[in-house]
Amino acid sequence: MREKITPRYFIKAKKEGKKLVMITAYEYMHAQLADEAGVDGLLIGDSLGMVIFGYRSTLPVTMNMIEHHLRAVLNASPRSLVVADMPFLSYEISREDAVRNAGKLIKIGADAVKVEGGIEIIDKIEAMTKIGIPVMGHIGLNPQRYLIYGLRLRGSTAEDAEKIIEDAKALQEAGVFSIVIEFTTSEIASEITKMLKIPTICIGSGVECDGQILVFHDLVGLTPSPPPFVRKYANAKEIFLEALKHYVNDVRQGLFPSEKESFRMDPSEYKRFLEKSKRYQTL
Repeated sequence: MREKITPRYFIKAKKEGKKLVMITAYEYMHAQLADEAGVDGLLIGDSLGMVIFGYRSTLPVTMNMIEHHLRAVLNASPRSLVVADMPFLSYEISREDAVRNAGKLIKIGADAVKVEGGIEIIDKIEAMTKIGIPVMGHIGLNPQRYLIYGLRLRGSTAEDAEKIIEDAKALQEAGVFSIVIEFTTSEIASEITKMLKIPTICIGSGVECDGQILVFHDLVGLTPSPPPFVRKYANAKEIFLEALKHYVNDVRQGLFPSEKESFRMDPSEYKRFLEKSKRYQTL
C-alpha cells in the first residue's frame, strides 16, 4: 500500500525536481478515480459553487458546502493530500475566524487548507500555521476578488508582476507549504517558481511550475465552457448525453427493463400467492 501524501512530500518533491499533480474534485467517485490514477493532491475547491451548484461565481459558497463535499472526498480514503478551500469571508475578517474555520476543516479530516490572497492576509496565515494547520496559498487570479479585479490574466504588466512576486515571498515567509498560481503569465510564474523553496502548483500559468492542477469536470469534458487554459482529455459530456438519450428511448419503447433486468418469484411461491389472493378477494 502506498504511503499517505503529506505537505512535507510536496516540499520534498520540489527539491527532487518531481512534478506534482493535483485535481479539484468534489465527490466520492471522482476522488476515488483521481486517486487511483495517481494524483498527488485533491482540492475540494470553492469552484464547486459554479461546477456543482451553478452559481455565477465562488462568492456564495459557504463553510457548510465545503465541509459537505470534503466528507464525500474523504470517504474515498485517498492516498493523495486532501486540501480544502476556505470560502469567501471564512478567513478574511479576523485571525480568530481564520483559525476557527480552518480548524473545522482539519478536524473533519483535511490535510491542509487553501486561502486566496497575498500580503493583505499574511496575519491570518501566520495564525493558522503557528498552531499547526498546513496552509496552501493562492496568488495571481483570485476568483474570490473578481468583483474588483475581474477574471483577467495576471502579471501582464511590470507593476502587476511585482505585486504577485511580493505576495509569493510574503506567503512563503508566513509558512505556507505550497502556492497555487492561477492564470498568470508564464514568465512571472517561472520567476516565482525559481525564487521559492516551496512548490508552485499552476493552473493556466505555464510549463515551468512545480506542478499543475485542473478541475475534474474540465479535463474530462463535462464543463460546457471551460477556461482557456484547460486541456480536455475526454468528451464525457457527449458520452453521458448519448447514454441518457438511449435510456429515454428504451424506456419509452418498452425496451427497458428486459427479462435480464427483472426478477421473478419461484413458480411454486407465485402459485401459493395466487391461492391466498383468491381468499382475500372473498372477504
